[in-house]
Amino acid sequence: MKNIEIPLQHEKTASYKFFEKLPAILSWSMLALPFVLALLSPLVAVFFIVAFILLWFIRTIALNVRVLQGYASMKRHEKAPWTDLLKDIESGEVKTKNAPDWHIRNIERLKKYPAKVKPSEAVHIMLIAAYNEGLDILEPTVQSVLASEYDMKKVILAFAYEERDGARSEAACLELVKKYGKKFMHAEAIKHPVTPNEVRGKGGNISYAARILEKKLKKWKIDPINVQVTTLDSDNRPHKFYIAALTYVFCLVPEPKYVSFQPIPIYTNNIWDAPALMRVIATGNSFWNITLSLRQHMMRNFSSHAQSMAALIDTNYWSARTIVEDGHQFWRTYFRYDGRHEVYPIYVPIYQDAVLAEGYRRTLKAQFIQIRRWAWGASDIAYVWTKAFNTPNNIPTFDKLAKLLRLMESHLSWATAPLILAFAGFVPILFNPDDIASNQLPSVISTIQRIAMVGLVVTMYLSFKSLPPKPERYKKRHGVFMALQWVLLPVTTILYNSMAALNSQTRLLFGKYLDKFDVTEKAVKK
Repeated sequence: MKNIEIPLQHEKTASYKFFEKLPAILSWSMLALPFVLALLSPLVAVFFIVAFILLWFIRTIALNVRVLQGYASMKRHEKAPWTDLLKDIESGEVKTKNAPDWHIRNIERLKKYPAKVKPSEAVHIMLIAAYNEGLDILEPTVQSVLASEYDMKKVILAFAYEERDGARSEAACLELVKKYGKKFMHAEAIKHPVTPNEVRGKGGNISYAARILEKKLKKWKIDPINVQVTTLDSDNRPHKFYIAALTYVFCLVPEPKYVSFQPIPIYTNNIWDAPALMRVIATGNSFWNITLSLRQHMMRNFSSHAQSMAALIDTNYWSARTIVEDGHQFWRTYFRYDGRHEVYPIYVPIYQDAVLAEGYRRTLKAQFIQIRRWAWGASDIAYVWTKAFNTPNNIPTFDKLAKLLRLMESHLSWATAPLILAFAGFVPILFNPDDIASNQLPSVISTIQRIAMVGLVVTMYLSFKSLPPKPERYKKRHGVFMALQWVLLPVTTILYNSMAALNSQTRLLFGKYLDKFDVTEKAVKK
């Protein structure tokens, strides 16, 4: 099998280390550029800053259009008659009354390109990773799986819990298997032992559990190609139609090994309880995930995702050498199959928690650590460069170059765009107080930003539409704070998004690697 593993530290070449440093070099250079241009040529600096802001103004408009489209699509799919649609796939004929047009087209396509798996043959593994969570977090997740409109005798429930330092989930996992196990095809709690050369993180944990389950499937004579594995964090609660919708898409694919499936992570489980800053960040992340569902070329495995057991076996499961095992799994599969890999959206949500820890200060810190962990995906740039251009493969040059550049641009924008949009307009006047263009620049930028604020109305509207029912412990006036919270948007984008991304990239620059998965603390208000 191809070597698709991240090299150990002593195995990294000079080229690999350079591309680890490259994100920080590019980001800090981009942040310095307005200052350099202002010193060299005030007019060039003004044109650069205006062009940059106009570019993001256009992107903001496009994102607002996409989030409206994506939200409407998600709501339509939440109401689709998935049970009937699956029966149509099984029979190969459209019998569902008022079937959606896309369903009719899918049935016609199946006649030309038959899928390998029928709905009656599909088996699902719901693999829940646990570290220090208790029953208050884990039990609602199990209950949400059981509430799925799907036959639970075709669903395997597995807890992957840790033995390592600080782990406290064992008792809860064992109790939940005992309490709910008989409702599933099979249920099991699997302890991941401390293992050398593994980052202390989720990748090694769920991989260990999946290998145990692979042996069980072999014993039961279940073909791995028929099995879809969905990874869930302890607070993830799938929509009642998630498993059915996943089965539907899975049973349309001619070659399921070459596809991952991505539902829409929506951070609303505890949105009423989270502090205002965390609510803004959670809502922004939810809307970004909705937008991505319509941009398949940008999609990567993220958070909860699904992949066939056959593909997981071929890739030796998830990497145990990175804390971003979800996004990295896309690249592992991409290079394992010489570029023959895509991510298909599942337009139904998996509900997750906004960040909420015990105490406000701990919550603020936990939020920064979570985003910094996500931003550690910048470490994949060196991996992608090495596997794409320094390792023999049969991937078309344009495809692998486009994916590499898109990956680099996303991390560059993540780290720099909020800072440049907020402050670059004042840079030329600092160095050229008598220059006319430099003096007019803040006014021009302010006008553009006021127009762009119209997009905030879209965000506020959808944020209220997507709220779960208000807990009885909160009075009506609490909804007012849900509207006022959006004044914090500049704070969240700068202090959290930009700074967390710059922190991750600068750590890579100086070789200060994140060697453990900092589990986000989860608290529950009652």
